[in-house]
Amino acid sequence: MHKPELLAPAGDLEKLKSAIIYGADAVYLGGKQFSLRAGAANFGRQELAEGVEFAHRHGANVYVAVNIFAHNQDIETLPGYFSFLEDVGVDGVIVSDPGVLTVLRRTAPDLPVHLSTQANTTNYVSARFWQEQGVKRIVLARELSLEEIKQTAARVDVELEVFVHGAMCMAYSGRCLLSSYLTGRDANRGDCAQPCRWKYHLVEEKRPGQYFPVLEEERGTYFMSSRDLCLIEYIPQLIKAGVKSFKIEGRMKSVHYVSTVVKSYRQAIDRYFADPQNYTLDERWMEEISKVSHRDYTTGFILGPPGREAQSDKPSQYRRDYSFVGIVRRYDQGTGMALVEQRNNFAVGDKVEVFQPRGENFTFTVREIYSEEGEPQSSAPHPQQRLKIPMQPVERWSMLRKIVK
Repeated sequence: MHKPELLAPAGDLEKLKSAIIYGADAVYLGGKQFSLRAGAANFGRQELAEGVEFAHRHGANVYVAVNIFAHNQDIETLPGYFSFLEDVGVDGVIVSDPGVLTVLRRTAPDLPVHLSTQANTTNYVSARFWQEQGVKRIVLARELSLEEIKQTAARVDVELEVFVHGAMCMAYSGRCLLSSYLTGRDANRGDCAQPCRWKYHLVEEKRPGQYFPVLEEERGTYFMSSRDLCLIEYIPQLIKAGVKSFKIEGRMKSVHYVSTVVKSYRQAIDRYFADPQNYTLDERWMEEISKVSHRDYTTGFILGPPGREAQSDKPSQYRRDYSFVGIVRRYDQGTGMALVEQRNNFAVGDKVEVFQPRGENFTFTVREIYSEEGEPQSSAPHPQQRLKIPMQPVERWSMLRKIVK
């Protein structure tokens, strides 16, 4: 069996580095243009070059999303961007638009092409078509079952990539006009306002005051808001189906989210290949990925078209049981001090859990906090302030989090 790639989102340079440190085989990202996540920090040219260098130094690949549905003015500037991506050494370009694909093949024919999920590939005939256009990998539509994935893999020679974790969209593989219609922000050009997450009451025109029967409470209903995808329990089945890359959604998620989810899927994949015959799902993996901010989980379409259980009907969509409070930037064995970069407020007396890239989690109570200059502090209220905290030996890039009361 082929060990699938674990592919993580990288909304900025810090997330790229953290994803790789926590076990990702590859990352995908967007530049300042042409990407369907305009709200992410994204990468300028210098940052992208640094990210590629870091990834390659750690044996990981970098794929760049150029997956907008391009308008005429975009076509004029694409060749220069593709030439830059080729020069900087990216390992693949993710596209969805046939015009963008055409420009890419003409400008940088040696760059591997990955077809975005936005192209809505749902059958093996379409997959063969894209294979004939020179596509190396296809990111299948999220709306496929395990059996459909297996059938497609058996009939094509291209690599298949499948989303295994992250936010879902009520529109078909993300193609949506709601945002453009309601806010003027085009989801198909990377600027979705996520109106599917808003509260709605649905009323038939000639029956004012009679609400749609899925109404859950007097404040409204959330029948267009999808739950988050989680397929960690289907790792063996997806491997056997022939999937070459497991993709985690979340370029706009936090560095804590990316690191936590990557580590759990890394452990699941490695555990399976270490002993396929005796593999079992470790409940701790689910516990970990439940500690990040998330909507209730669903397995999506993997067992067939989902019912109401795939949609959220709650006014509070996100579950946030833990607060991410800091990242360990350095540990001094001589003093027993960790240099921690603050991300959310914490104080002396707080009980904190430490989540490490490879080691086991541990919990301790914060007894002392010092400024970087050595001045004692009772709390850490300032964003990204660097602080010294006494604790047991800890790996660099470890995350500190505390339970939200």
